[in-house]
Amino acid sequence: MKHVFLLLAALLSLTEAQGQEIKRNIPYANPGHERQVLDVFSPKEAKDLPVVFWIHGGGWQAGDKSDVQIKPQVFMDKGFVFVATNYRLLPSVDMATILRDIAKSIHWVHDNISKHGGDPKRLLVMGHSAGAQLAALICTDDRYLKAEGLSVAITKGCIPVDGDTYDVPAIIATAEARWKAHDLPKAKFGHREKFGNDPEKHRDFSAITHVAKDKHIPPFLILHVAGHPDTTAQAVRLGNVMKDAGLLATVLAARESTHSKINADLGKPDDPTTKVLFEFLEKALKK
Repeated sequence: MKHVFLLLAALLSLTEAQGQEIKRNIPYANPGHERQVLDVFSPKEAKDLPVVFWIHGGGWQAGDKSDVQIKPQVFMDKGFVFVATNYRLLPSVDMATILRDIAKSIHWVHDNISKHGGDPKRLLVMGHSAGAQLAALICTDDRYLKAEGLSVAITKGCIPVDGDTYDVPAIIATAEARWKAHDLPKAKFGHREKFGNDPEKHRDFSAITHVAKDKHIPPFLILHVAGHPDTTAQAVRLGNVMKDAGLLATVLAARESTHSKINADLGKPDDPTTKVLFEFLEKALKK
């Protein structure tokens, strides 16, 4: 038992030495579901720091806010407050409910993050895989934040990481053509079903549908794996649509990476994508 107490004391000392304050499983809805919670990571004595809001991936069916790898410490070391959110999952809820959860979580951050040293007016939204789609949509389809009494203008930058669903009809057509060409069985719960099995819904859940000038859409840094045909095509598509609308968008391909690796490597000092990421954040926060 003595060894257990010594270990706990050492861990607490390490946390203090690293200079961070962590608050886990904070409810953002009342009454709320067990997955309507978020974690906040703040540098010690933080005040008015920009906030990174992280949305995990997992195909909208799995994943957890704890899947953040080294990101919280890296962002705190760079002078950010880091928030990781959970949300309810398919098939227990539909896609629109997931997006409403994300908007509600952002609402909590806007109203409460100053208590944790963050600046609610300098919010940067990031997400990987399914979280990339959610991040891109919440920053382009302003209806979800408006329903929470907020504006997309509170977002200063959006960084979707290796998403394949910024244009949902395109990924459905691509996947189904591939199955047909190779005589493969269709997925029982693929993108068509996940997004509502309705062409109108497929368009509505696509970030490209909602890109338009004069909506306060923030600058985008769209990260993708260079060798991944689907996420590459989708990243380029979103980037082109934004540029055509006169909006700021940078599309960056991560070389010698994979869907999991690009996420895990974010924050590593020798990672080229991380270097570009922090350069982007610095510029975005000056606007």
